Amino acid sequence: MTDHTQRGDVTIAAFNGKTPQIHSSAFIAPGCRIIGNVEIGPDASIWYNCVIRADVNRIVIGARTNIQDGSVVHCDSPKPGRPEGYPTIIGDDVLIGHLAMVHGCVLQDRAFVGLGAIVMDGCTVESEGMLAAGAMLSPNKTIGARQLWMGRPAKYARDLDEAAVAGHRAGVEGYVVNGRLHAAALAQAG
Repeated sequence: MTDHTQRGDVTIAAFNGKTPQIHSSAFIAPGCRIIGNVEIGPDASIWYNCVIRADVNRIVIGARTNIQDGSVVHCDSPKPGRPEGYPTIIGDDVLIGHLAMVHGCVLQDRAFVGLGAIVMDGCTVESEGMLAAGAMLSPNKTIGARQLWMGRPAKYARDLDEAAVAGHRAGVEGYVVNGRLHAAALAQAG
C-alpha cells in the first residue's frame, strides 16, 4: 500500500498521525474525502462524492470492493465496555450501493448493501448476504450468508438463489472495469 493522490477534487488527508493507504490500482473518483486510518485494496473503487472517514477508529476496504456515489463510511470510537470500539471492516468483492451509510460494522467478502441502505454499529453482513435498498440494519444484527433482509428496521425476507449471487459477482467485475474506464477518461480530461 502506498500514499496516493489523484487529479480532481479529492481530499486524502492524514488524521491523528494516520494516513490513508490506497492501493495504486484503486479508483478514487473526484469529490471523495478519505480521512485517517483507511486502507483501500487493489482494484477497489470509491465513486463520486463518497466520504470515508476513519478519525476515531480504522476502516478497511478490500480488493475489488466498490462504494458507490454519495455513500458514507465511518466507524465508532472506543467506549467503556467496548475498548476496541467498532472499526468498519469491508471484505473483498463487496457491492455498496449509492447513498448508503456504513458505520462501525463488518461486511464480509461478497456482501451487498443496497441503494440508500444503512448498516449500524456492531452489525455483520455475512458472505453473499444482502441488505436491500432503503433498508436499515439496526445495531448488533447479523445477516446470514446468502440471506436477504429488507425494511426499516430490516428483517429476514428470504434466502438468495444462485442467480442473485451470480448477478452480484458480475456487478463486482463490472465495477472493476468501469473504474478503469473512468480513471482513463478523467486522465484524458485532466
